Amino acid sequence: MSSPANAGGSKLLKLEDWWAVWIGLFVFLLGLGQVFGADLLGWVVKTSAYTDITKAVAPISKSYSGMSGFTSLILTYLFLLAVTTVGAAAMGSNVKKFMAGFTIIFWLTYGCIILGENAHIATPPDPAKQVKAGVSWSLGLGEMGLVFAMLLGLIIGNFFTGLAKFLEEAAKPEWFIKTGIVILGAALGIKTIEAASLASTIIIRGLCAVVEAYLIYWPVVYFVSRRYFKFTPEWSAPLASGISICGVSAAIATGAAIRSRPVVPVVLSAVIIVFVAVELLFLPFLAAATLYNEPMVAGAWMGLAVKSDGGAIASGTLTESLIYARAAAAHGITYAKDWVLMVTTTTKIFIDIFIGVWAFILAVIWSVFRIDKRAGAQEKGQKVSPMEIWDRFPKFIIGFVVTLLIMFFAGLINHDIVKPAKTGMDHANALRSIFFALCFFSIGLITNVRRLWAEGMGKIVVVYAVCLFGFILWVGLFISWVFYHGIMPPLA
Repeated sequence: MSSPANAGGSKLLKLEDWWAVWIGLFVFLLGLGQVFGADLLGWVVKTSAYTDITKAVAPISKSYSGMSGFTSLILTYLFLLAVTTVGAAAMGSNVKKFMAGFTIIFWLTYGCIILGENAHIATPPDPAKQVKAGVSWSLGLGEMGLVFAMLLGLIIGNFFTGLAKFLEEAAKPEWFIKTGIVILGAALGIKTIEAASLASTIIIRGLCAVVEAYLIYWPVVYFVSRRYFKFTPEWSAPLASGISICGVSAAIATGAAIRSRPVVPVVLSAVIIVFVAVELLFLPFLAAATLYNEPMVAGAWMGLAVKSDGGAIASGTLTESLIYARAAAAHGITYAKDWVLMVTTTTKIFIDIFIGVWAFILAVIWSVFRIDKRAGAQEKGQKVSPMEIWDRFPKFIIGFVVTLLIMFFAGLINHDIVKPAKTGMDHANALRSIFFALCFFSIGLITNVRRLWAEGMGKIVVVYAVCLFGFILWVGLFISWVFYHGIMPPLA
């Protein structure tokens, strides 16, 4: 969780949570340059599906089309090195060791991202897209770069312990993903504005996902893990959030809110990532085989079932490709593009928006009821000061909410800024994706499998599997059917 404040000085410059806010807001402000006609983040590197690796990377903006992909990658590395080093120095890290470690972590992680974007891995299994990409087959697993990063981190952390020890100073999974969440807030604000222009039925059904995820999934998973698997509240709350809400982000936000030990979100994140990869491998194909006559139901199901933003969007993309191909072959129907993906995205957005709200609610509950994070004991009758609630509150959520609300209300007041703001936030999101990838690598790096197994990782896998395959997938399918049955995407 947040790094302890050093003696003296303001916590605003000493805590990991606050540095996630400052870096996230800085990236957000740079992205806003588009609104004022300044492309301040167009040089950020993006990685696209490739067959020729020399064409894998390029600047994200056409304004920088004269810049080589390698130059863009170097600039992105230098920018991230600079902003994270400033934060690390303020928090009391060994600056030289941090810079050296971050450099190695960045290049290994980005190598995994590039590997995951190989056209055979990343291109959706749509014949037209395969032809365009120049491949005869593809898996459509656009999130595999994250999986590769985690696996490489695991290999180094468990078999090259000397190198892992050297990199430890810069392996900050929670800081990286918290910063990414702050940046994500702005993108969600813009997407919410865009969703507001869609049919009201889509908005209402997206909101239903919030009720389904928070009021059904969460308490059931918490109850199962406490009652039948005897986990303490310290483990059960982040586990319930990770399984039922939004994977790694929700598990880390919940862990911060209840002040769990750092090992808790680390273990849970590793398990969540593996299950997201498993879902990506089979769920879209199951949806295409059984729901090709109900494409919107399938899209909502992906948003409710797959517990990561990238994983859900990748699943929605793959599901749409498979279902559209099946509908065309079986009925000669050609649907307009992106409607299934839009349902997946909208559903996921409304779930994501409430991560901060839920973290705050849990922070208050854990403070008021004095739930001991390790033993699960309660000290009743003790007065709780507002400062304790504030201390428990995950500060990076402030950045998330601020960026989301700024974009949402600015777009409502002046709709003309939505298009340039979306472009700027897309550029910022490119950095957010890298922060997430750095988090995944760092999770693997600091994960000692033998130690985590002793902490109960095996039992967590069982809980996750029981809850996911026992009721979460099927309740999500039922809810999707209830609210999207009979609603069809428009014809092309």
